[in-house]
Amino acid sequence: MRERTIFDSLAWMALLLGALLSTAGFVLAFTTAPMVKGVDLQVFAQIGGVHVDYQLLFSQKIFYFHMPVAITSFIALLFTAIYSIIFLVKKDPKYDLRARIATEIALVFVLMTMASGMLWERYEWGVWWTWEPRLTTYFILTLMVIAYFILRRALDDPERRATYAAVFGVIAAVNAPISFLITRIIPTRTHPVIFRTDSGLPPDMLLPLLLSMFGILMVAFGIYRFRLREQRLRLQLEDLKAQLED
Repeated sequence: MRERTIFDSLAWMALLLGALLSTAGFVLAFTTAPMVKGVDLQVFAQIGGVHVDYQLLFSQKIFYFHMPVAITSFIALLFTAIYSIIFLVKKDPKYDLRARIATEIALVFVLMTMASGMLWERYEWGVWWTWEPRLTTYFILTLMVIAYFILRRALDDPERRATYAAVFGVIAAVNAPISFLITRIIPTRTHPVIFRTDSGLPPDMLLPLLLSMFGILMVAFGIYRFRLREQRLRLQLEDLKAQLED
């Protein structure tokens, strides 16, 4: 099949390099990155005459994983929208396939974002969930990504399924920038804002965050290429079976 490209050849390298970068980022996050204070919940203990804030260590370190997987979910949905629009223009099934797989990748990282975010909330705010603007918009985004696959399963006709899914994929992707920018549109003292116009993060915090982010993005790219190749081979096998049956 002539669909194999240089990107397929780089998939293994992307997975390996992504794993190394993200691991390095996590190690630096727990070793060199300084701790910061929590938002609301503060838990203190007195050990050996030293005032220790247990809340500082664990809750803030989650963010070095939480933010990269959230950014990855946004980027995956961006490709969902791009491939969906191309499919609506060209009606080429290969773009429907790419849009579906991009949404599969988005779903994986959306769920990881929700899980890590809820864990962060529990330690920062003392609750598992609150209807804060960023959380609410991202929860809606999660439901829309899940609904994308429910829609695909509900339609039997391949052309209608691909068309409806493409339209819905574009609509779902629109919520990604809304969720990303909502804390700037509606200022809040709860959910942190990392990409700012002021001083931002110090280097010893920025470096592990960037390593984790680029590492996870490369892992997502590798998974996407392997999944795409697997689906192409499956379709090719189904075509061969159909030809043999004829």
